[in-house]
Amino acid sequence: MQFALTGHTLLVLPSAPAPGREPRRRRRPRGPYARLFDTPGALAFTLPNALARLPMGMFSVSAVLLITTVHGSYALAGAVVAATLGAGAVGGPLLARLVDRYGQARVTVPAVLLTGAGHLGLLLCVTGGAPLWAWFCCVPLTAATPNTGGMSRARWAHLYREAPAARHTANSFEQALDELCFLLGPLLAAGLCTGLAPAAGTLTAVALLVTGGLLFAAQRRTEPPTAPRPAGAARPGRAPLLLPGMPPLLVTFLCTGAVFGSLEVVTIAYADGLGLKGWAGAVLAAQAAGSGAAGLAFGLLPPPGGPVRRRMVRWVGVMAALMTLPLLVAAATGALLPLVPALLIAGMATAPAMVTGMTLLQELTPAARLNEGMSLVVTALLSGIAAGAAAGGWVVEHLPPGAAGYLTPLTAAALAAAVARGAFYSWNPVRKSTAMGPAVAPPEPPSSSSTANARSASPR
Repeated sequence: MQFALTGHTLLVLPSAPAPGREPRRRRRPRGPYARLFDTPGALAFTLPNALARLPMGMFSVSAVLLITTVHGSYALAGAVVAATLGAGAVGGPLLARLVDRYGQARVTVPAVLLTGAGHLGLLLCVTGGAPLWAWFCCVPLTAATPNTGGMSRARWAHLYREAPAARHTANSFEQALDELCFLLGPLLAAGLCTGLAPAAGTLTAVALLVTGGLLFAAQRRTEPPTAPRPAGAARPGRAPLLLPGMPPLLVTFLCTGAVFGSLEVVTIAYADGLGLKGWAGAVLAAQAAGSGAAGLAFGLLPPPGGPVRRRMVRWVGVMAALMTLPLLVAAATGALLPLVPALLIAGMATAPAMVTGMTLLQELTPAARLNEGMSLVVTALLSGIAAGAAAGGWVVEHLPPGAAGYLTPLTAAALAAAVARGAFYSWNPVRKSTAMGPAVAPPEPPSSSSTANARSASPR
């Protein structure tokens, strides 16, 4: 500081900044999403995981557009999509058990290679005029589809196991990333299949899955440690499928998946009936855009209070109510453009419902079997998407063309709301800490050294 003498008064003047230096400015507080990636390695596994997850929004649309272009049958396209999703639903929990026991990297590499081979084989059968039975011989290979979203969520749960607010933000971010993939995936698939070649969507999806999966598997720094058991020893914790509250939660996700699967096929058929099949991907992206925006906004909020099960019931009910909009708009206008804002609004309850469901899942499932628990949810979703795609394909071929197809996703959403309301509204679960031991790992700061020690301790 500096001093100045004025008469008999001594003044204290503030120090001038050093030459060439500006005075320090107060740093603005960082948002929850920026703080989420403070942990070393978080961004490094998120980017390739997003690359590997993008094809999940491409495979179904690419298959529908390919088969309907080559063979002209929505029922056949719906059956093939249902078979591939059903294979993933069967193989998902088995793959997740391997991930929990042997680690993400050791399982992901062969899984993405097998999945890519299955989709390429199906592509060759469809375009090469192979008999129908040969198509379905390629389907079992797609059962190895890795749950990349679940593995990413497991990494966040490990890194921020002692920070509930950060886990809430991470779950919201992951759901928004899912919706972004299902926003860009249909757009990319529809553009490639209609603008380049019918096979271009599947080829691009396979390339993205293999590249992203291999890069994700290479990120060992943030990989959760495995807990292998001696030969003949029992697995830690109860089987997630047998946990109280898990069956109705899975049925709710099953019905939610039926919403997605039927909405996809019905919207493509609706656009095709108007002679605008090439715009179907853009219209479907509106629903994903609404859900993604709602998911990001949901993550900016602090974790809501009250029982998670009650919040689950509330958001699934809102999702069912908003799903009436596509039916009403399609019936009233008979046009494609008004359907865009209707799907945008209808999707805004999807992400909060899914985030709340994932939070409830993490409360129910022991940490040692979290990958398996998340895989069961993905299995339920895939089974629902498969059933919804098959039902949607049947409806658009047997009911009058137009808005009638949108009764299918509305019915599925109403069933999801009814199951959630009946199972969780008055349910009083036993806390995991007393029923089956702690659900999270012992406290340990998520530093780079601790994750490195965990990696070195795992049997790889």
